[in-house]
Amino acid sequence: MNQMERDFRPDGLAEVEYLDGEYRLVKPGSFVLCAVTGDRIPIEALRYWSVDLQEAYASPASALKRFQDRGLTPG
Repeated sequence: MNQMERDFRPDGLAEVEYLDGEYRLVKPGSFVLCAVTGDRIPIEALRYWSVDLQEAYASPASALKRFQDRGLTPG
């Protein structure tokens, strides 16, 4: 392993502020938890979240389920 292959991210749960189209790491870590499933989401794979609820989701299906459960979807 050379210097460029090392991973310097701290292990553990990250604290994240979810913004429109981006997020800000409040406390560094290697993952966040899905608010619906509890699955670990590596920070580099984080794609789905709610700004209003300040939650992360593992997949679009998880996000949809949360929004439906909270009555945030039409119909």
